[in-house]
Amino acid sequence: MSKILILSASPRRKGNSSQMCDEFMRGAQEAGHEVEKLIVSHRNIGECLACNTCMRNGGSCVQKDDMREIRNKMFEADVIVLASPVYFYSINAQMKLVIDRCYAFFQKLAGKTFYYLLSMASSNTETADAALASLRGLVRCVPESKEGGYVLAAGVAETVDVQKTTALNEAFEMGKNV
Repeated sequence: MSKILILSASPRRKGNSSQMCDEFMRGAQEAGHEVEKLIVSHRNIGECLACNTCMRNGGSCVQKDDMREIRNKMFEADVIVLASPVYFYSINAQMKLVIDRCYAFFQKLAGKTFYYLLSMASSNTETADAALASLRGLVRCVPESKEGGYVLAAGVAETVDVQKTTALNEAFEMGKNV
């Protein structure tokens, strides 16, 4: 059994990528895994200050915000799912804040497996290339980590649109096969 942490950056609690998170979670729970979903877009997470204090004090950021709790949950997890809508060819600001704040401790995430869930209004799947590169950028910096896979829901602007695609089933199956 794995301990799975889902970090959802969707600002809409029932948004397309959030629904994908729920299906991933359902599949993983059905397979016997322990799963927790955090909606990071509704948390208080400041931007990285680039002060490098974290590099001098063992990876602790000087900011006293919700990233401390998220960091601890990331440490405890075996698997981390990063979920974001795609805005203008990239991940949204809420997910970018989380990734940037991982600067303080990314090496301590060594050996974890990462999955990605992305949704976007565009039907052109190439629109997600930069978003995937942003997520992969973090994971490539984490020692001995690996990418487990991703699901992309394209052409989904309204919250009901993802239900008309195969993305929810793909997310469920991905979670089930962790």
